[in-house]
Amino acid sequence: MNVETIQSVYFVGAGGIGMSALIRYFLSLGKQVAGYDRTPTPLTAELIAEGAQIHFEENVDLIPAVCRNRQTTLVVYTPAIPDTHAELCYFRAGGFETEKRAQVLGAITRSSKGLCVAGTHGKTTTSTMAAHLLYQSHVGCTAFLGGISKNYHTNLLLSPTSPYTVIEADEFDRSFHHLSPWISVITATDPDHLDIYGTVEAYVESFRHYTTLIRPGGALIIHQEITLNPDLQPGVRLYTYGRTEGDFHAENIRIGGGEIIFDFIAPDTRIDNIRLGVPVSINIENGIAAMATAHLSGATDGELSRGMASFRGVDRRFDFHLKKEHAVLVSDYAHHPAEIAQSIRSIRELYASRQITALFQPHLYSRTRDFFAEFADALSLADEVILTDIYPAREQPIEGITAEVIYDRLRAGIHKWYCPKEELLDFLARHPLDVLVVLGAGDIDDMVGDIAEIMGGEP
Repeated sequence: MNVETIQSVYFVGAGGIGMSALIRYFLSLGKQVAGYDRTPTPLTAELIAEGAQIHFEENVDLIPAVCRNRQTTLVVYTPAIPDTHAELCYFRAGGFETEKRAQVLGAITRSSKGLCVAGTHGKTTTSTMAAHLLYQSHVGCTAFLGGISKNYHTNLLLSPTSPYTVIEADEFDRSFHHLSPWISVITATDPDHLDIYGTVEAYVESFRHYTTLIRPGGALIIHQEITLNPDLQPGVRLYTYGRTEGDFHAENIRIGGGEIIFDFIAPDTRIDNIRLGVPVSINIENGIAAMATAHLSGATDGELSRGMASFRGVDRRFDFHLKKEHAVLVSDYAHHPAEIAQSIRSIRELYASRQITALFQPHLYSRTRDFFAEFADALSLADEVILTDIYPAREQPIEGITAEVIYDRLRAGIHKWYCPKEELLDFLARHPLDVLVVLGAGDIDDMVGDIAEIMGGEP
């Protein structure tokens, strides 16, 4: 990939959050950008308004002429696109350079100092937080984010002068093996994507291999509870982090009055009275990792303190839609059992005496098959559970795997309901709700506005 000779870039699967950041990046370089996605969304509408040509029919004839010269066109595709896709087949048969999204990001990390955040969960918030800390500091950064930053209303930040690029390192399909990090955080290695990896051991081994890619002179910042035995190149510094233990950690944590304040401890500094802009307990650990990354990259103590207080969060990550005396509504992208457990615990910490209802849309048949017992245990931390149908994403149904396998394993005595998605709004209108958390990585978030109205929010 030579950015200088590329005149156009075509995206097969243009509407994904990760792909859209690359679309914005190439538009910023003045390239002609076009692509395909299956369905129009608010995000694809934004990309079209910004200059991308996107269509929604799998049809080779709709590929614009500017993207038909294989000498000057780069084709980028997402692993979610099948190899039989007509447009992808056209480009491959024509000898075009076709790259996975992760390969393009890998080229970018090799031409800059990549600050990469990997892990089963927490990586979107941690990477967005680290990007904000650096972007508002004298250091600056470019950032390709896995969510929409509420501070900047985009998933792409650009700096013409900073040597640093913040990237969310995705383990799906071993995508993060294409990266060359300068500094990397690993937040967790709880098993996931077993449809790709096959075994827990293979999943964990992929993270160990990822640690070999960190460049000499760089650093690994790994959660102190992870037993990974990283394989680091000579000269790579190893740090641990955690809530109250590790080379980077918090002390004097104060939670109350809608605020979380703590002291940040690093090997060479201490910053008192860090105030979380998004005061939920999981952001203590996310914040420690993000501050460690920004600190090692040259941000000052004062910049870290101001940045943490001004961080506004990421869309669909512990997102408050309603915060009233009689009703609270939160949506969270959580789709792994460990994420769900942490989300519900954080809500319980904020609303200890109130009735907490979890509405969950499982994501992927394979993940439901592999972790249905763990999902049930995590959801059972709520007072009530409402389950709806599995969101299939890229998968075909698996015989015997429905939301019912989770439903049947929920804690005895818990109030629980199964409700088809098309009946959810009617059900919720009849059901008394106090604190509701909507969980899942599928399309359940599209209903949150209507749910807020049902619960007494502004239409």
